[in-house]
Amino acid sequence: MKSAIEAIYHIRSDARAIQERARAVAIEQSVEMPIAAIEDEHVLGEIVGEVHAIRDLGGGIFEVRIGLNAQTTGDDAGQLMNMLFGNASLLDDVILHDAVLPREMLDAFGGPRQGFAELKARVGASRRALTCSALKPQGLPSAALAELARRFAEGGVDYIKDDHGLADQAYSPFAERVAAVSEALRSGGYKTRYVPSLTGDLETLRRALGIARSAGIDTVMLAPMICGPSNMHALARDNPDIAILAHPALGGAARIAPPLLIGKLFRLFGAGAVVFPNFGGRFGYSRQTCKALARAALDDWGGVRPAVPVPAGGMKLQRIPELLDFYGDEVMLLIGGDLLAARERLVEETRAFMASVERYAYG
Repeated sequence: MKSAIEAIYHIRSDARAIQERARAVAIEQSVEMPIAAIEDEHVLGEIVGEVHAIRDLGGGIFEVRIGLNAQTTGDDAGQLMNMLFGNASLLDDVILHDAVLPREMLDAFGGPRQGFAELKARVGASRRALTCSALKPQGLPSAALAELARRFAEGGVDYIKDDHGLADQAYSPFAERVAAVSEALRSGGYKTRYVPSLTGDLETLRRALGIARSAGIDTVMLAPMICGPSNMHALARDNPDIAILAHPALGGAARIAPPLLIGKLFRLFGAGAVVFPNFGGRFGYSRQTCKALARAALDDWGGVRPAVPVPAGGMKLQRIPELLDFYGDEVMLLIGGDLLAARERLVEETRAFMASVERYAYG
């Protein structure tokens, strides 16, 4: 099979049935019809999925590697997701664990248009890790969110993103919020970047990005599993000067290993930074998963720029040294609720956040 994708699945099966299950998944993810009904030799030889290898992982779980023709994706992000796990995601004994993609596919998608160095340069950071916080809760008016942003910026945080629940609601319309927050940061002369959350269909996303650009914004947030991978890739492709921070909302709805989905595929489709649940927080990701995800975002991958790993979800100020020991400086630490809980001491706690990150980098 020419220009093959190798999809790697973990399949729960009896050892006596695994060959048959692997073959069934290969067919389901390629032609999804009885092989006996196919007469075309090209389809039989080039399109039907091939089982490359089966490995017993123990405990009734098998690693199955299946070759899929890369041409079936049409270099479309949504179709790549479909070919990797469309129908198989409906099988409750199958997990998409990883994928090996051909170099020409990496080149076609392109990955992030900005790398770690660009995101650091935008806020004047050098050796240290990047920092981020969030505007929340949703329900506040735009003026209140802008005042929160001003206080975060006074504390020195690098990036301030919208809570992913913020959209174009009546209590904080998108255009009004972008204008208010941007003006609060601009009038204070802060280096802090505001990262508004873009939501809606592709036309709405493009309009929102135009509003953000007009306000001088160069970084936006998208939730690829909600807006659609193809839409995110289109925005990244058509706006190479705009950095994209990818939010993982709905990322747990399918059985796709987080290092592949968030670390690699979001990166491939154009995310320059990827948010994910940190271990020991509100979510159940393990240290091993977080480490693998961060490496998947950063590691050399056929010329695709790295994406910044952004651990989040119940992060605490006192854990900063532990987290920097774990991730190193190649990370953006996102602390939201723990800073907001400081209330009238928000500026001071944000300064403490920045000081802790500075101390780690410079001693």
